[in-house]
Amino acid sequence: MAKSNKFVVIGANGGIGAELCRRLVCDGHQVTLAGRNETALRELSDELDQPIEIVDATSIEQVESCLQRAADTTGSLGGVVNCAGSVLLKPAHLTTPDEWHATIATNLTSAFATVRAAFPLMRKEGGSIVLLSTAAARTGIPNHEAIAAAKAGVIGLMQSAAATYAAKNVRVNAVAPGLVQTNLTERIWSNEKAAAASRGMHALGRLGSAADVASMIAWLLQEENSWITGQVFGVDGGLATLRTTPR
Repeated sequence: MAKSNKFVVIGANGGIGAELCRRLVCDGHQVTLAGRNETALRELSDELDQPIEIVDATSIEQVESCLQRAADTTGSLGGVVNCAGSVLLKPAHLTTPDEWHATIATNLTSAFATVRAAFPLMRKEGGSIVLLSTAAARTGIPNHEAIAAAKAGVIGLMQSAAATYAAKNVRVNAVAPGLVQTNLTERIWSNEKAAAASRGMHALGRLGSAADVASMIAWLLQEENSWITGQVFGVDGGLATLRTTPR
């Protein structure tokens, strides 16, 4: 087993975030559960016996304070994951200005805030930062303009930050899922017609699970994988790169 470490997961109350926290705790790590849904975080904290931090991930100042408190409490910080995100499926001409700004804030600003706050706390001993993008950022999918733009920005942010902070042994990577069955995407996969269409777009013929994505994130946090930085890992059933014949 890898040695115990201290991590912060922002968006811990979401489907992927909660699954990741369970996996990390099961592996013997200490995890600060961060997010803005206090009720859900307290339920997860009761389950895992881990500390919580209430934070609005779209606030640069709140994320900075959150990570600083977590580091002060645990004494160190080996990795930070930003699982905060949203899903907006609309063409550009039907997307309102408020929807655009909210999508950018939830997905891109939160990622920037995570990188900005995490590096100063890792610069002495190194660490791993993992951000969440999407398969839609790397392949054209109809009605994904706002979310694809925000998550493509996450990839650009990740690559630049990985180059900036490599000299201090701070690794930055991104995971880009396909359609994952969580509460956030329930409106899509609970509709059989939409779910069937989505399954058909994934070469492996199924939708993803939170465990599929959490497994890759946990892997990137491990010190054994410390020669990996600046990469986008597609956990998407082949959605972004493969086109296959209908099953």
